[in-house]
Amino acid sequence: MSRHADPASPSAGSSRGPTGPAPALPAGFLTATAAAAIKKPGRDDMALLRCPGGAALAAVYTTNRVCAAPLVLDRRHLREGGGRCRAILVNSGCANAATGPAGMQDAEAIVAEVARGCGIPPVEVQVNSTGVIGVRLPLERMLPQIAPMSRRASGGTIESFARAIMTTDTYPKWSSRMVESGGRRATVVGCVKGAGMIHPNMATMIGVIMTDAALSPGELDGHLRAAVERSFHRISIDGDTSTNDSVFALASGAAGGEFPADALRRAFIEVARDLALMIVRDGEGFERGIHVRVTGARTDADALTIARTIASSLLVRCAVTGADPNWGRILAAAGRAGVPIEAELLDLTVGGVCFFRHGAPAETPLAEREAVFRRPMVEVTLDLGQGQGSDEFISCGLTTAYVELNSDYTT
Repeated sequence: MSRHADPASPSAGSSRGPTGPAPALPAGFLTATAAAAIKKPGRDDMALLRCPGGAALAAVYTTNRVCAAPLVLDRRHLREGGGRCRAILVNSGCANAATGPAGMQDAEAIVAEVARGCGIPPVEVQVNSTGVIGVRLPLERMLPQIAPMSRRASGGTIESFARAIMTTDTYPKWSSRMVESGGRRATVVGCVKGAGMIHPNMATMIGVIMTDAALSPGELDGHLRAAVERSFHRISIDGDTSTNDSVFALASGAAGGEFPADALRRAFIEVARDLALMIVRDGEGFERGIHVRVTGARTDADALTIARTIASSLLVRCAVTGADPNWGRILAAAGRAGVPIEAELLDLTVGGVCFFRHGAPAETPLAEREAVFRRPMVEVTLDLGQGQGSDEFISCGLTTAYVELNSDYTT
C-alpha cells in the first residue's frame, strides 16, 4: 500500500507552495549545496545529490533539438553506464545551452570534478544546468565548490537541494509517498524546479525523483515514463519547451526487500503529479489555473489532443485570466484541434455549471457562469458524446505579469 504526503490536486484551492515540511531523503542519498554567484550573488545555486552505494538510473530528457551540452553528455553516460549513477549536480542561473564546443568542454569539466570529488567514474555522473541560454558557465567560481560539496554531503531533507535549483520559481517544490510491504517501508521523494518554458515533451524544468526501493534500471525507467506521461506531459504554462528539460529517477535499494510494482508505480505517478501541479500554480505571473477534462471521445488520444488544444489556447487563457465566462472560445479551440467532433453532441460544463448542451447554449444565469470563472482553478469538462475515451490537461491564465517578467529576463 502507499501512503500520501504533500497531496496536491487541481482543485485544491489557491495554495501555491508545498503543503507540508520538506520530506526526508530516502535511505542511501546525500545532498549538499553551494553558492557560486552564477547569475546573482547571495543564494545557493549549485546542488549535489550523492548515492555513495550506487543507484539505478532512469531519465527523460527534452525533445528540443537545440539540446544543452549537459544533456548530450548525460545521454551518453546513461547509455554507456548501463543505467547506474552515483552523483547528480545541478546548477541554476546559467543553462550552458547553445554554447558550442566550449560549452561541452565546460560540462565535461564539471563532470570530471564531481567524479574526482566523489571518487567515482565520470560515467556515473549526471549533470544539468538551468537559466539563461547562450551564456557559458563561470567555471572559475563553480569548480572550487565541488570537492567541498562532495565532502560535506549529508542526509536530511530535500529542501536545500530543491531551493538551490530554483530560477524564476517563487517557492521550492517537493512531494513524497511511502510504500509498505511485509513490514518494510520504502519512500519515493521528488523535487522539481519550473515556472516558465513549460510544455509537454518535457517542460524549463528539472526534476529528481528518488526511492530507496530496489529496482533495476529497466523497472525504474518504466515507473518514470508512466509518471512523466501522467504529469509533466499534461501541463503547459506558455507552450515552450526548454533546451535543458529533464527528469532523473534514482533507486538506491537501501530499503531492502521487495515492494509491489503497482504500488511503486502509483507512488511515482502521484509524486510527479503533485510536482507538475505545483509548477502550474507557480507559473510566471500565475493568478488562476485551468484544468480541462475531455470525456466521451472515440479514443484517449483524441481526448488528450482536444484537452491540450483548449488549455493551451491563448484566447481561452486570457478569458481565464479575466474571469470572463467566454465559453465560445472553449468550443472554438476544440473545433480546431484536428479531431472530428459534432457540435450537436457536445456538453460543456465549467465548475459543475452547464454552459452548452446538445448543440445549444444552456440557460444558466450569468452570475453563476461568472462565479465559476473566478475560482482559483477553472474546471472545464467537455463531453464529446462519441465514445469512452478521456484525458486531461492543465494550464493557467496568461497575465501581464508573465509578459513583464519575460520581457526583461536577461537584463
